[in-house]
Amino acid sequence: MSINRKQLILDAATKSFTQFGYKATTMDHVSRLANVGKGTIYTFYKNKEELFSEIIEGLLFDMKEVAESAFDPQFPFLENVHRALYSILDFRKTHQLTIKIFQESNELGTPTVNEGVQKVEEMVLNYIKQKIIVAIENKDIKPCDPELTAFILLKLYVSLIFDWEKQHEPLEKEKIAQVFEQYLLKGLSI
Repeated sequence: MSINRKQLILDAATKSFTQFGYKATTMDHVSRLANVGKGTIYTFYKNKEELFSEIIEGLLFDMKEVAESAFDPQFPFLENVHRALYSILDFRKTHQLTIKIFQESNELGTPTVNEGVQKVEEMVLNYIKQKIIVAIENKDIKPCDPELTAFILLKLYVSLIFDWEKQHEPLEKEKIAQVFEQYLLKGLSI
């Protein structure tokens, strides 16, 4: 029975964080949405930060699953990285909670939300880094600094997916793959 109540609370909190953001969500609001007493929430969570943290952990799990499902052993490493990054960032772009927390982080700089956003970015960077390490070990790519390479790959994708469309038409997935290949595989030299 308590598992069901805990899930009700998580679902209600996710809904509230998605609609109103972290800062505007209160435990009273979550208890009303979950149809449980506020004290019930406190049997599972010390505070709103702990509740938010568990929701972020679930979000990270979902994002990692999306990335893993994009990897296909039939494709070369860079194609798989492209597929995984695109999937993760597409998830971030279309999942309502991630949209709200990234928006709140940018606009209000709420410390707890900033931590959540940082956890998302760290998860993505560590995920890519681990894939790079395996690719180096398998001699699929040249030896490189996995952490720096993961950072560059992620920032390139964020720029192509989010920043580019602030001033331009959004790029198609195929165009992003083409740019990725041009800059990372071929370089700019003639």
